[in-house]
Amino acid sequence: MAYLFTSESVSEGHPDKVADQISDALIDNFLAFDAESKVACETLVTTGQVILAGEVKSNTYLDVQSIAREVIRKIGYTKSEYMFEANSCGVLSAIHEQSADINQGVDRASKEEQGAGDQGMMFGYATNETENYMPLALDLSHALLIELANLRRENSEITYLRPDAKSQVTLEYSDDNKPQRIDAIVISTQHDDFAPEAEMLAKIKSDLVGILIPRIKAKYPQYAHLFNDQITYHINPTGKFVIGGPHGDTGLTGRKIIVDTYGGKGAHGGGAFSGKDPSKVDRSAAYATRHIAKNLVAAGLCDEILVQVSYAIGVAKPTSINVVTYGTSKVNLTDGEISKKVEAIFDMRPYFIEQRLKLRNPIYSETAAYGHMGRKPETVTKTFNSPNGENKTVTVELFTWEKLDYVDQVKAAFGI
Repeated sequence: MAYLFTSESVSEGHPDKVADQISDALIDNFLAFDAESKVACETLVTTGQVILAGEVKSNTYLDVQSIAREVIRKIGYTKSEYMFEANSCGVLSAIHEQSADINQGVDRASKEEQGAGDQGMMFGYATNETENYMPLALDLSHALLIELANLRRENSEITYLRPDAKSQVTLEYSDDNKPQRIDAIVISTQHDDFAPEAEMLAKIKSDLVGILIPRIKAKYPQYAHLFNDQITYHINPTGKFVIGGPHGDTGLTGRKIIVDTYGGKGAHGGGAFSGKDPSKVDRSAAYATRHIAKNLVAAGLCDEILVQVSYAIGVAKPTSINVVTYGTSKVNLTDGEISKKVEAIFDMRPYFIEQRLKLRNPIYSETAAYGHMGRKPETVTKTFNSPNGENKTVTVELFTWEKLDYVDQVKAAFGI
C-alpha cells in the first residue's frame, strides 16, 4: 500500500537559523586566525537583542558584535519595522574560557590520539532516490526556500517578502519505496502588511503557486514530473504573517537538527552542529558518517544506508561503528560484516576525521542554512578582519564530506 512521508525546512531568516548562522560565523572567524581554536558558542536572538554565550580556547580576539551584525545584515534584517535590525539590535557577549577539565580530554601530546570532545552517537544517511543522495522530501523543502530567498532579494516579481519562512513537502511513495508524486506543500512566509488580510493571502498564494513553483520545476527538472494538479497547497495557513523573525519567535542555536540533516529519514544522535569546532564529534563525526554513507551508496553497495558511530569523551577510538542497509545491500555480506570493512576503510578517530575532511578551516558559515548535508562541494576564497587590523584571506574547500572520493576504495574493498 502506498504511503506518505513528510520533511520540512526553514529559511535563513528563521530565528533559529539566524542564531545558527551567527554561531557559525564566530567559528569561522576563530578558525581563520587560530586553526586550533576550541569553541562552543550558543546564540539567542529575540526582539532587538542578540545574546552570545559559550566557551572558547583561542589565541585570537574577535569583535563579536561586528560579526553578529554582519550576519544579520546579510540575511536581510535591515529595516526597523522588523523589530530586529542589524545596526540597532543589542549584542551581549557572555563568552568565557573553555573548561580545563574538558580540554584535557581532547588535547594530547600526540595529535593522532586526540580524544573525542564529548560522548554520544552520530548518524550518517544516504539514499539513491536523488542525485545528491539525499531524501527527496527534504531536498524539495530546501529548494523551495532557497528559491523564495532568491525572489526576495531580486525584489522584482514578488516585492513584499520578508526574511522568515518555513516549508514542508509531503511525498507519496509506492510499495517498493519509490517517490511517485507530491501530495502536499506547505509554505509560510513572512511578508509586508500591504493590503487587507484576505486580499494579501490571496495574492501571496497566487504568487507562490504561480511564480515560485514554476521556477522550482525549471531549476530542478529532475523533479518536475512529481508536480501535479492534485497537490494540496497550504500557503500561510494561519493567516497573515507580518510579525516574524526574532521579534515573532525567540531563536536559539541548534534547534533545527532534523532540518540540518535528513528531514526525519535515517536517525539523529541528538547533538547540534552550529557553534562547535570540529573537535566536537557531534559535528565532525556526523559529517564523517554522511561521507561514508554517500560513498557506499554511490559505489553501488546498497540503495540506502544508515551509518552510526559512537564515542566516549576523551577517547580517540570510537566505541562502536554500525551500518544498516535496510535490506538493500548488493553484496553477500551481513550488515555486521559490512561494518567491519567500513571500519577498516575509514579511520574514525577525531584527528583523522579532521584531516580527511579538512575541518580545521573556516568552512562553517555556509552550512548554517538550508542543510549541512547534500550540498555541493566547492572551493572558495574568504577574507576575515580582526579588531587589531589584521586581514586574512584563505582559500578553503566547502562541504568536503559530500565528495565521492572514496568510491574506488569502497568498490575495491567489497569487490564491486
